[in-house]
Amino acid sequence: MNFQAEPKSVHDTVVFGCESKAKEIEGLGSPTQYTFPSVAAQIVITLSSCRIMEGEPVNVNEFQELARQALPKMYYDFFSGGAEDQHTLKENVEAFRRITFRPRILVDVSRINLSTTVLGYKISAPIMVAPSSMHKLAHPEGEIATARAAAASNTIMVLSSMSSCTIEEVASSCNAIRFFQLYVYKNRDVAAQLVQRAERNGYKAIVLTVDAPMLGRREADIKNKMIVPPLKNIEGLVSTEVDNDEGSILEGFAKGALDASLCWRDIGWLRSITNLPILIKGVLTREDAIKATEVGVAGIVVSNHGARQLDYTPATITVLEEVVHAVGGKVPVFLDGGVRRGTDVFKALALGAQAVLIGRPVVYGLAAKGEYGVRKVIHMLKDELELTMALSGCPSVKDITRSHLRTEHEKIHSML
Repeated sequence: MNFQAEPKSVHDTVVFGCESKAKEIEGLGSPTQYTFPSVAAQIVITLSSCRIMEGEPVNVNEFQELARQALPKMYYDFFSGGAEDQHTLKENVEAFRRITFRPRILVDVSRINLSTTVLGYKISAPIMVAPSSMHKLAHPEGEIATARAAAASNTIMVLSSMSSCTIEEVASSCNAIRFFQLYVYKNRDVAAQLVQRAERNGYKAIVLTVDAPMLGRREADIKNKMIVPPLKNIEGLVSTEVDNDEGSILEGFAKGALDASLCWRDIGWLRSITNLPILIKGVLTREDAIKATEVGVAGIVVSNHGARQLDYTPATITVLEEVVHAVGGKVPVFLDGGVRRGTDVFKALALGAQAVLIGRPVVYGLAAKGEYGVRKVIHMLKDELELTMALSGCPSVKDITRSHLRTEHEKIHSML
């Protein structure tokens, strides 16, 4: 049987054949395994989902298909899925597409500067790595590969407290600016220990997740009976032993471990145990944005938890401007959710975000091609952002303004 190419390494994901090849091997069953003599791995070809992907991916979206091919169904569903009907999951991406550009012409864009600062730290572009859990489910090197890719890209990674590599392992893997994402557990001493470890190991900020008093209903995880692999940051501190025969063990773990009593006054408690700046992640309304500035946070991440918590919350890009106006420049605002293109990054910046955080694209790159895949995802977004800035007449990030966009609301208003 003739193939167009052989994969070059274990972590190359190559989808071979299509209709003509499927006809050749349809009698062999599905999935069918072939071993290439020059590669110490087997490539599983699933005929029912056969698809041509010639060479390297050319955009971030194509990494999702590679990840789907590379991962067991349980793990792919865990990373890609959202809550309940997954309405918000779709909207996080689709809402960007309803925003159009108002490009400016005859501007000198012979030199484009993507760099910006976050809490005083300079990064190569306003694209950060969002906190997401259990990267070893995507790739054996887990968060260490992700951290090295972020460092090579000169950007900030936010390490999840539910990572599969420890705070210390990631800190020692490379020299870079990193933030630490925190869940608050029922045993507050656990949160305090995590914060102290992050501070001791050179992390520069705490990103407190505030939208998860309980875990959202993720039906794919329930069907798959999603397991909880070792969570090394909390090993020996929080029990991950859960008896939940009805569905997701992860859901059962979260219900037993996360502190549903967390409230605004606890920001003061958190500030009292660390000298690090605190950002809160999970703000979607004007009211909560104002409250956040009143309790002294250093920044706000507009986020709906990747559409994994409460379904039918708004797409984050649709409420970003509301939050930006509410804080009135007192603290920086960041956007998390739905970013798949450099054009999306530009739109978020024009609506007032200082930077965006990317989650699923990073995991898809990691699953498909390890550290190289993560670097490639970030590089693609930076290249697309640079092109968008040039074609919109913006030589630097500070030149991107609200006047460069037209939102859906404005389109409707113009027709009245």
